[in-house]
Amino acid sequence: MIMQSEGLRPYLWSNDPGDVYDAHSHRYHKVIYVVRGSITFGLPDTGDEAALSTGDRLDLPAGVTHNALVGREGVACLEAHH
Repeated sequence: MIMQSEGLRPYLWSNDPGDVYDAHSHRYHKVIYVVRGSITFGLPDTGDEAALSTGDRLDLPAGVTHNALVGREGVACLEAHH
């Protein structure tokens, strides 16, 4: 697996359709790989967003404020931190 070859230790999480994460940030660099479904991450500080679906990856640097909305079919992701 690519994440493990990068020295990351991913774990799996999932959410139901329409689940929402309010804006927040982390003290660590987050790597997310979508295994199934879709999720859209908003970046309120810049007004950008990243719509991810199966096979997509997002690298989110520490301290970046983000929110998220899970797509119609739900989502399952591998996530790791560094």
